[in-house]
Amino acid sequence: MKNSATPLPTSAETPMHERILGAAFKAFTEDGYAATSTLDIATRAKVSKRDLYANFGSKQAVLVACIKSRADRMRLPSDLPTPRNRQMLASTLTAFATNWVREVSHPSVIATFRLAIAEAARSPEIAQALDSAGRDAIRRALAELLASAQSTGLIGPGEPAEMAMQFLGLVWEGLMIGLLLGVAAPPEPAEAERRAAKATAAFMQLHPDPASTG
Repeated sequence: MKNSATPLPTSAETPMHERILGAAFKAFTEDGYAATSTLDIATRAKVSKRDLYANFGSKQAVLVACIKSRADRMRLPSDLPTPRNRQMLASTLTAFATNWVREVSHPSVIATFRLAIAEAARSPEIAQALDSAGRDAIRRALAELLASAQSTGLIGPGEPAEMAMQFLGLVWEGLMIGLLLGVAAPPEPAEAERRAAKATAAFMQLHPDPASTG
């Protein structure tokens, strides 16, 4: 069946599988999803159409796989330390935000967002895949970190998911729109760290130590 939107199972990410994804992503970002055919992808990847369909069920499945592979750059490390004090919480937030800004600002990730936006009307599941595999995973992991900080009395009460969104908003301050429009350049490492530290300081001020306010 060639109408499946889900990549067929693979035993591992084979060189051919990765080559197809790389070729497809380049074609999609250069020519657009609608104008790209499976033959175009196969030709760029130097594989047969049969090989392409052996790895993916459809052109849409290739696109979803491209989105998910790029979304992995947005993932939060799974081994974040549990903060024992507010200084450690601030350091963890700053390190996370620095890394996240640098990864999400990467040209391939910005191109992924643009591609998902361009295809949102025709293929909403593409944007959903990007949100689920990238942004939503980040929000959940950050909310868990903040819930842990609440449980040890480092920050006051509040909905962790909403607090996570608040922090992420402080981090970006409109930069993402500029990147998507091409009017802002990806921040250099020092600028990413400065932005992260500024956002963390503002967040910690909004959520002071309960012991000092009680």
